Amino acid sequence: MIAQQPKRSPRVRREEQARIDSLSADLASPDAMVRTKARKSLLTIGGPSVPSLIRMLSHAKPHVRWEAAKALGGIANPIAASALVNALEDPDSDVRWLAAEGLVALGRDGLRPLLAALLEQAEPCSLYQGALHVCRALARKKELGPIFRPLLAILRQPWENMAVPAAAYAALSRLQEEGILR
Repeated sequence: MIAQQPKRSPRVRREEQARIDSLSADLASPDAMVRTKARKSLLTIGGPSVPSLIRMLSHAKPHVRWEAAKALGGIANPIAASALVNALEDPDSDVRWLAAEGLVALGRDGLRPLLAALLEQAEPCSLYQGALHVCRALARKKELGPIFRPLLAILRQPWENMAVPAAAYAALSRLQEEGILR
């Protein structure tokens, strides 16, 4: 018989959330050392800090969004996939880059929301640049390369923007057919 893990008490959960809230607030500090320490602590906490970090992706200050995107990429929790896809359209290019890196870290778990966003976006935008980076990195995996080649070819040619949704749909369909995505 396997011993069951004791359930966390609500008090511990509240204390942990209070710590996460405090560390998340520290991401807005003007002191870079405070921000770095807070981000590293949130990385150590991991999954429980993801909802708070997702909220921080919409903060008014770019350095806060940068810290949140960097932490989410390090945690690589699939719950953050859609938020990272949305961050590919952040006004700050550094945040967009970290969001793309976070999606690369998620691997397959980031593909469905990324391809779904491409299905809806027929106009060239920063989403295309981020998607190009993510798909290029993931296409290095043997089973994904052939699936992503047509989409990559179109993403590299922004004047082919009308073809992006169709290519994203084709990639998503193949990923599902081959059992890579369920």
